Amino acid sequence: MNTDTYPAFSVLLVDDEPAWLGSLALTLESCAGISNILTCSDSRQVMAILDEGQVGLVLLDLTMPHLSGEELLGQIAEQHPEITVIVVSGLNQVETAVRCMKLGSFDYCIKTDEEDRIVGAVLRAVRMVEMRREYQELASRLVSRELRHPKAFSGIVTADRFMLDIFSYVEAVAKSPQPLLITGESGVGKELIARAAHTLSNCRGKLVTVNVAGLDDTVFSDTLFGHVRGAFTGAEQTRRGMVEEAADGTLFLDEIGDLSIPSQVKLLRLLQEGEYFPLGSDLPKRLKARVIVATHQNLLEKEHGGTFRRDLYYRLRTHHVQIPPLRERRGDIPLLLDHFLEEAARALGRKKPTPPRELAQYLAAYCFPGNVRELKAMVYDAVSVHRDRVLSMDSFVNTIERLPACPPTRPGAPRQNPFSGFAELPTFTDAAAFLVMEALERAGNNQTLAARLLGISQPALSKRLKMLKE
Repeated sequence: MNTDTYPAFSVLLVDDEPAWLGSLALTLESCAGISNILTCSDSRQVMAILDEGQVGLVLLDLTMPHLSGEELLGQIAEQHPEITVIVVSGLNQVETAVRCMKLGSFDYCIKTDEEDRIVGAVLRAVRMVEMRREYQELASRLVSRELRHPKAFSGIVTADRFMLDIFSYVEAVAKSPQPLLITGESGVGKELIARAAHTLSNCRGKLVTVNVAGLDDTVFSDTLFGHVRGAFTGAEQTRRGMVEEAADGTLFLDEIGDLSIPSQVKLLRLLQEGEYFPLGSDLPKRLKARVIVATHQNLLEKEHGGTFRRDLYYRLRTHHVQIPPLRERRGDIPLLLDHFLEEAARALGRKKPTPPRELAQYLAAYCFPGNVRELKAMVYDAVSVHRDRVLSMDSFVNTIERLPACPPTRPGAPRQNPFSGFAELPTFTDAAAFLVMEALERAGNNQTLAARLLGISQPALSKRLKMLKE
């Protein structure tokens, strides 16, 4: 979102009274932050302006010389049905309003209405146009499944089809002014997705990251909104908040699921009203940043449990991506292993070691509760103690064997008994045979690796295999 002008499309104001055009333009900019405004006082020029393709919304007066508003409304509906029109007329007549709505007008406002009524109608229309354009863009991206800006995702190593679909989605919504919610387990790379979205947004400002976990309501407010001098004891000078630091850029709030209810209320107001108050100030400031939030928690479960506001949850998930854990994209493990080996060797000033052939298979059998971050730590540890040309597996094996067994997929859920669905239980001999065959399958028939997966010695596995052949 380029905050120099908002929205991304132009809003055309049409009226034969220049004074009214200037007043309306000033009202929309000061009250709603709408600055991408064109004005036209000659109704005969309107269609030529629309043909240029920059206008998404028209505010149209009815009573004008040369070409009336109603005539223009019909022409716009016929030649540019994608453009939304709001009639802003001096005529307070029900019949006229009904006639305009039948011709396709989105809304009908009276010039003598309160400012809030006109501004509210314009904001609703802007949001509708934005949603329609976002949907069309998203549909186009997901159908083509081609990335237009793959460099934005260069920091994420993957060949997984689901991850590539996520990239397409992020490309489609990156320029949307609405919040983006990124969920997924710790270590899956949520901040990398946020950085990619920021890059693709073409914001001229910077990406400002705030981890809100553990912040009480006062610290949260001061961190985000800042304070004026004298706002509280010790506030000897004015301090800019992170919202202001992120102006014309992106504000990334990590661990949003840990926010207290009072802080959630303040965040909701920031998103809904687009404004905030620094501590100790009675003068509001406008939000000029795109907001991206992330959490490893299940916000829907927290909402059901009463610890996360429903209105904030639905406001945040306008755009939502769920990053899969590493265990659900095991095909990326060889790519990530090679990437981190090169990165670790460069960081430690060493030559990149050659990994043993069975290492990727061994790692693919591990559940990685810490996801990509855990794999990176393992690789760095192994490279730091590496001595020979071929990387030793001992560091990986020792690390994984010291760790407790992987938890169930859903925290707190009991481990599923693999035999619970069997109508007839296998014998111990048959069960052991099935287990050995599955281990060999996962290990690519590498007996050393299969033995490690089963937690037995290689001679013990060889004995089992010999028994199976008899």
